[in-house]
Amino acid sequence: MQRPRPGRTYQGGRARTAVSLTALLSLSLTGCGVLGDGGDDGDGSSSAGPAAVAGIDCADAGKVQGTGSSAQQNAMKYWIKHYQAACPGVRIAYNPIGSGAGGAQFLRGATAFGGSDSALKPDEVERSKDVCRGGRAIDLPMVGGPIAIGYDVPGVDDLVLDAPTLAKIFDRKITTWDDPAIQRLNPGAELPAMPVRPVHRSDDSGTTQNFQAYLAGAAPEAWAHPVGKAWQGTGGASASGSSGVASEVTSGFGAIGYFELSFARARKIKTVSIDTGAPAPVEPTPATASAGIAAAARVAGQGKDMKLKFRYGSSAPGAYPIVQVTYEIVCDKGNHKETLPALKSFLTYTASKVGQKDLSRLNYAPLPESVAGQVRDVVRTLA
Repeated sequence: MQRPRPGRTYQGGRARTAVSLTALLSLSLTGCGVLGDGGDDGDGSSSAGPAAVAGIDCADAGKVQGTGSSAQQNAMKYWIKHYQAACPGVRIAYNPIGSGAGGAQFLRGATAFGGSDSALKPDEVERSKDVCRGGRAIDLPMVGGPIAIGYDVPGVDDLVLDAPTLAKIFDRKITTWDDPAIQRLNPGAELPAMPVRPVHRSDDSGTTQNFQAYLAGAAPEAWAHPVGKAWQGTGGASASGSSGVASEVTSGFGAIGYFELSFARARKIKTVSIDTGAPAPVEPTPATASAGIAAAARVAGQGKDMKLKFRYGSSAPGAYPIVQVTYEIVCDKGNHKETLPALKSFLTYTASKVGQKDLSRLNYAPLPESVAGQVRDVVRTLA
């Protein structure tokens, strides 16, 4: 069913749409791929004239620059496009150069916000006090998503695995697809006596960190490695980026790897359903990932910081457990006065029900309203 187009916002008696950002802004950001310019953004909507979103409390003017996580790239494309259609006096730019580089630029004071797949570390919070005069940097969860486990095993279309079995597969303790542990979880499947070829990221990534956090939290006896952005398991093939891992999974029978759900859907890669102890195994979808965040996440930050901590042993029905949340990093106090109104307006929109509701079309998981509502409350207090 086709979704209705959101209503236009009218200003000065006529509807106005966003014009090309690159024609109006000379950005100081390094790198390429800055979001906010025209063209087909690959986010499920055309830049030929997006309908302005009703109900946005626009700032009058402002130029807001952000950098960081590529995992939220398509969400940012969508948000910027529709926000600027409603608020033509504001310009938002986002450069998806990666969590580490984006955080570093923010901590140097080069950007108004940073996007990161992991929360700030204590030393980063301390360093942020030089940029956030009179305050500190805080984490605001903004978009979630399932980390899918993609596989290519001939004749097996519906594969179920649990956390201990996944941990043993990716740590090379299970080496063939007809292993009894896999057979036990898939009693009706004809599993071939084929080598298992696990594939992991060769580069440091938040996706790797969140996947390893799940293995360590849900199967501590099977996965004793430290959690970090660098891969810690034993052996296996490797590839750069989620696109590289997805390519490896489709390059030969017997492969299994992890990446954001959008890569699996774009390449038609079969995905694993997870046995969490719930009445039925859970497949990765935006809806089940949102349920997973609601079931397992709690706010663990201090003060206005909204860092989330996950309880990976949840067996809530319909809750997919392997998820990641991307944060926007901002100053709680000490933001630049000239960009603060636009920053607050934009982040209020991205955390709003309107800003979150269509993320599932982009294979993201909208934040549970219990979390998004708290984010909006914090954004209102930014100074």
